Amino acid sequence: MGVRTVESSAAGPGPYTTAGGGGGGPLARQDPEIAEVIAGETARQTGSLQLIAAENFVSPAVLAALGSPLANKYAEGYPGARHHGGCEIVDAAERIAVDRAAALFGAEHVNVQPHSGSAAVIAAYAALLRPGDTVLAMGLPFGGHLTHGSPANFSGRWFDFVGYGVDRETGLIDYREVRRLARTRGPAAIVCGSVTYPRHPDYALFREIADEAGARLIVDAGHPAGLIAGGAAPSPVPYADVVCATTHKVLRGPRGGMLLCGDELAGRIDRAVFPFTQGGAQMNTVAAKAVAFGEAAAPAFAAYAHRVVANARVLAAGLEAEGFAVLTGGTDTHLIGVDPAPLGVDGRTARGRLAACGLVLDTCPLPYGEGRGLRLGTAAVTTQGMGEAEMARIAVLCTAALYAEGEEVRTLRAEAAALAGRFPPYPG
Repeated sequence: MGVRTVESSAAGPGPYTTAGGGGGGPLARQDPEIAEVIAGETARQTGSLQLIAAENFVSPAVLAALGSPLANKYAEGYPGARHHGGCEIVDAAERIAVDRAAALFGAEHVNVQPHSGSAAVIAAYAALLRPGDTVLAMGLPFGGHLTHGSPANFSGRWFDFVGYGVDRETGLIDYREVRRLARTRGPAAIVCGSVTYPRHPDYALFREIADEAGARLIVDAGHPAGLIAGGAAPSPVPYADVVCATTHKVLRGPRGGMLLCGDELAGRIDRAVFPFTQGGAQMNTVAAKAVAFGEAAAPAFAAYAHRVVANARVLAAGLEAEGFAVLTGGTDTHLIGVDPAPLGVDGRTARGRLAACGLVLDTCPLPYGEGRGLRLGTAAVTTQGMGEAEMARIAVLCTAALYAEGEEVRTLRAEAAALAGRFPPYPG
């Protein structure tokens, strides 16, 4: 299959104008092995196309906060009520993070201490549930997260999870099934959220179903949080009892989690994070979250969030035109799910062939036991400044990579590297 060309868009370079660090300086002198690892990873990230839906490039300001002396401070507890002395200054960082997140998402209460999205979900369950409770969540074969009932995860061992799915024809959430299961199984909580579902959930309908069943509504917004912050996706905050989210992905902050809730659950949520599930907060990460929330409040971030969605739609359409089967027929978010089977390749094989050609992405389960497909995301390439023309070209490269051998693999990898090089995430 030949490789076509597409004119470059006028999207321009990404928003970051200072170097993002690497393996030089004191680290190179003291620990050259780790410095070499960092340099290698920097080269990998900037020399290939990052299409993993859960990844992004943080700003130099976020990196600076992560690498600051705040990393030295032990701060168990909450501002004004720490278990260690000398927390007066880091208290200010956490208060800033909480205030910015509350304003950004319109939440009455925010906890910014969870170390990850999974840690946030653990805390939500700890606050609202007891071991053995029934929980209704999207089944893992349809895009549910490990914390939504996997038997390999604490959630599947501590709670009785019941999975809902998607319509076999449309791939959309089957709300009639959700309602039926809620009525017949009487869950203590319903979880709304997915790691592969590319459409906006109907939060109001989930709230209605939860109220009918007398259940709590927990929204796992790990993936759409950044789109919500940028006004490119509807907010679950008015409908959910608790919203769990990550601060990376589209939100473009450090790796970590957060919880949003109303004032009536604030105490329970805070106690579920500390002391029930975590120890001291990572104050450098909390400060980096504050930086990211401040960046997300700027008009430029809203424009970015909408470009992420526009790019995803173009990429999905391009992949469909190339012969991939696109799950749900498209996307409303940064996520794209595709099945390469119509092109004669299974998901795992496809991922390996694309990686060899410099296109880095994930596999995902296909509904109804149909094997594994591919999951792509446009957050990172959009941060770099790529636009719709680049998305169309990436779709062509994905198809060509499925069949490339020998010299063609090297040619495609060089083209992917050249495309990434035209849009460096950390110019200079």
